[in-house]
Formats: sequence, structure tokens, C-alpha cells
Amino acid sequence: MTTATQPKDTAPSKARHAEIIIIGSGFAGLGAAIKLNEAGHTDFLVLERGEEVGGTWRDNSYPGAACDVPSQLYSYSFALNPDWSRSFSKQPEIQAYIRNVAAASGVLDRHLFSTELLGARWDAAAALWRITTNQGEFTASIVIPAVGALCEPALPDIKGIGDFEGEIFHSSRWNHDVDLTGKRVAVIGTGASSIQIVPAIAGKVSHLDVYQRTAPWILPRADREYSAVERFAYKHVPGFQRLARAGVYALRETQVVGLTKLPALLKPLQLSATMHLRKAIKDPVLRAKVTPNFSMGCKRMLISNNYYPALAQPNVDVVTDPISEVRAGSIVTKDGTVREIDALIVATGFHVTDSPVFEVIRGKTGTTLSETWDRIGMQGYKGTAVADFPNMFFLVGPNTGLGHSSMVYMIESQITYAVEAVATLKRHGLSSVEVRGDVSADFNRELQERLKPTVWMTGGCASWYLDKHGNNTTLWPGHTFEFRKLTKKFDLDAYHATSRRDLATSTKTALEGSAS
Repeated sequence: MTTATQPKDTAPSKARHAEIIIIGSGFAGLGAAIKLNEAGHTDFLVLERGEEVGGTWRDNSYPGAACDVPSQLYSYSFALNPDWSRSFSKQPEIQAYIRNVAAASGVLDRHLFSTELLGARWDAAAALWRITTNQGEFTASIVIPAVGALCEPALPDIKGIGDFEGEIFHSSRWNHDVDLTGKRVAVIGTGASSIQIVPAIAGKVSHLDVYQRTAPWILPRADREYSAVERFAYKHVPGFQRLARAGVYALRETQVVGLTKLPALLKPLQLSATMHLRKAIKDPVLRAKVTPNFSMGCKRMLISNNYYPALAQPNVDVVTDPISEVRAGSIVTKDGTVREIDALIVATGFHVTDSPVFEVIRGKTGTTLSETWDRIGMQGYKGTAVADFPNMFFLVGPNTGLGHSSMVYMIESQITYAVEAVATLKRHGLSSVEVRGDVSADFNRELQERLKPTVWMTGGCASWYLDKHGNNTTLWPGHTFEFRKLTKKFDLDAYHATSRRDLATSTKTALEGSAS
């Protein structure tokens, strides 16, 4: 109850304004901040819901977490890391790299941590974005969502899972306070995270059940520590690391033809994976369980040297019967088998095409990204701009994912496009730009045509690459250098543009109309 001695309600505090607001500070958001700063666009803020930079590599700290892209390619081109310890880096080393780049970049002063996006809507009359967070209100002329594709955990819809009384957590929200030693543990999922977690915990738990829906193709992991000579050369020999990076890049790009045009060219890789499986697992029953039933490349190609040996351990069972329900201390499969467990690890991936973030971003008509993409499918122009969402440049947007190489390369290409867009707005005195609907539709129509003959569409599998419309809205259907060429310059003719003068005139007219 309000009393006379209590202060009256005060008006809400004024929203904080920045010319540009970046949402997220993983590889994409941090990279955008650095490049905007370098280009002289210094009036920006980075809103990050976590307590530090890193994004995916901050959140995914589960045992065994590592990258499946070679270290020399998995860094910013403008901040090579001569201190990688091995050919495929582990999570702590990647996170340390991101921290170091952030500290040296001079942009951390414009980061707001523990700041979660709750809503963003385009105000056409003012030509700006109105943003709501758990730390207050903001406005911005330009918004750059850099939330990443692997940031929102996808939890399985299994009867009774909320009633489980033991320890339960998603792989990307690992509870490091839980000691799994001597416990009966279940892992649901056999994707990229699971094949790293299973070998890391199999030797310490009393029993491990691995629930597999689809067996993945797994290639040998050509991982090794760098020698002292190599590390010296990377640090002190001019051009040596860039040459190594170029070699890795070129080798990775050779896979594109097999993935997108001639799947038969992937047969040698499939043979290598088959031999890798046969060498590690001798039991014919177990081998049959973990043998994929689709073409190599249709789903994400995984790499591991210790996953198959872990499955062959006597305290590990691979369960292929579908889960019927989860009880207080057990999992029941549809064949009626009850398996007692103490801890449940959910490694079921992420909301890639249906991220909750899409539900809180509203364009000029008031429609959310989620509603827009639910109707037409997740799509964008050059993976970056979306019709009806002015002055928004999405990083790691639709069809920018890769099945063969480093996402950092694609991210840098998109950052170049976004920075060019900002420069174009300023140079031409524009208040807003919005990609034309017809241009975006034509771009995506051609994109889906290019995707039809790819292994992702013809390989006989169902994957998170596809949306409910049956379209591949996740991957880029070509070489990464093709995408870089597309995003090298901002093509203003593909956009509806509003000048500051036009905005002022329309605002004046609207005010005069309301006054009369």
C-alpha cells in the first residue's frame, strides 16, 4: 500500500542511445565491434548476456570440448594466434584466445555484460530501434544481432523428463559442481558435443548409457601437439603462419565440390570413416548399431579418435531403442526396458532455425522474426539482411553455416558487409535501408535451387540443417570465397533507402496532420 511518506512514482529513465548496438559478443559480435572501431564508427554498444566475451566457447565448457576446425583456420584473419598448442584447439585455449583479442582490441569499454535482450522493435517514425533488456532501455539507429546459431539449448520433449530427481543438465550448460565419478550416467544424443563428452567421462562413471537416434559418420581426428620448432616458426618467421593457414583453407575448400555438386567424390572420406569404425569396434552387434545409414556429409561430419573405443568399453551401452519416458531415477525405452541412472546429460543440440531470440525482434510491421520465418522459412539476403527489418544486419544469419570449414571466415565476410552498410548510410545521409522483398526472394530462390543437388538434400538423412518447409536454411551451398565476393561491397541498389531529409519531411507532415 502506498503511504504519504513514500515518493511518488517517477517516469521511467530515459533510454540510452548508441548509433549501433551489437547483440552478443562471441566471435561475430566481438569481431564486428573491432572492425567498426577500426573504421571510425565508434558510437556503439555491445550487449552481452554472459559475464564475459566468448559466446559458444564460453558456454560450452563440457569435458572434452574442442574445435573440429584446424587451429590455424579458427581465428580472426586480423589476429592470428601463434601460440596454439596443437592442430585442433580445445575449448579453454579458444576461450583464452577470444579473451586476449578482446583485451587488446580497445572495445571492451563499450561492452555491457549480464545484459540480456528482452525485446527489440523498429520505430519507423523515429527511424531507430527501441531495445529492452534486463538492464534497461536502449535505442539505436542500427542493430547487429550476433547471437550465434549454437547458443540456445534444445531440450528433448520426453515424457517425465521434468520429474527426474538426479542431476540433469544440457551439454552447453555443464554443471561443474557435479562429480560423475562412480555414478550411473545417461547421455542423450550422439552429435558433435556427445562424441567429445562420452570419451571424457566413460572412464570415471560406473556405467554409461548412450542414447542414439541416428549414428553419425566419424572420421579420424588428425590432432597433434605442435613441436617447439613449429611454434617458434609461427611466432617469429614472417609469413609462415599465414602460409600454413592458406594451406589448411585450400584443403578444406576441396570438400565443397563433393558436398554440393558431386557427392560421389566423398566416397574416399566415407571409406576412411568406415575403416576407422571397423578398426575400433570389433563386436559385430555394436558395430552394426553405430554404422550410419545415410551418405557421408548429409549430416555434420564429425571427427574423433576416442569415441568408438569409449563405446567399446564394458561399462558403456549404446541404446538405439526410442525413449518412452523418464522417471525419477531411470529411463524407460519403448521396448519396456528400465535403466536406472543417477545423472542425465542432454546433448541434443540447439535451436538453430527457431531461436527464442527471433521471437523478440519485431520489424516495421510489428511482426517478429519468428513469425516472418515461420511463414516463409528462415531466409535473408546474403545471410545478413531481412525484408521488413530496416537497419538490421544479422551475423551468422540464414544460409551462412558451413559443412567443411571455419565459420570465422564467413563471419568476417558478413562483418565487412555490415561495416560497409554503416559507411553507406553515413555517406549518403540515409536514415534507414531495408532490403527489397523481391531482391531477397530472388536471392533465396536461387539459393534453394543450388542446394537441391547437394548431399545435404540428397543424402537420405533428416538433419537440423532443414526447416519445417524442407528447405536447407542453414548452410552455404558453395565455396566460402564466393560468399566473400558477394559481401565485399554494400549494394545499395538492392535496398529501399530513406534519407534523413525524407524522414524529417514525413515526420513534420504527420505532426501537422495530428494537430489539425
